[in-house]
Amino acid sequence: MSFQLVGVPFDEFASLFSLPDQALDEFDARRVFATEKPGFPCRVSLADAEIGEELLLLPFTHQPARSPYRASGPIFVRKAARQCTLDAGVIPAYVRLRQMSVRAYDAAHLMIDAAVCEGKDAAATILETFDRSEVAYIHLHNAKRGCFSCLVNRA
Repeated sequence: MSFQLVGVPFDEFASLFSLPDQALDEFDARRVFATEKPGFPCRVSLADAEIGEELLLLPFTHQPARSPYRASGPIFVRKAARQCTLDAGVIPAYVRLRQMSVRAYDAAHLMIDAAVCEGKDAAATILETFDRSEVAYIHLHNAKRGCFSCLVNRA
């Protein structure tokens, strides 16, 4: 048994990049430029932006299911991002460099387990979490700021 990390789709954000900053306010979004690397983790590409690269900081509903755990939060999206679906078992630097919160959900979209680990230990924590048959999927969150990082599926 393995796992696969998946970035969020870019399509819903693409048209926002052409809007002027004032219009982005209607979406509670802000245009930002990366000032350090790492520091601006893109949830589409699952990679940190390069210094000077344009991104949007905006709210995203990462847990859209009808559940008490329905949730949204801020994410960064790079202007040139393409949705990342990594090979099974791969943990990118985007995760390895950060402390992660590993949140396990069942088929009813209820959180049934959670752990915090260093990103370098994420693979082992994910595999251990998926050892429970009732875990349908996992969300990774950046532990320090609590922001959604990516979806983890069984592979």
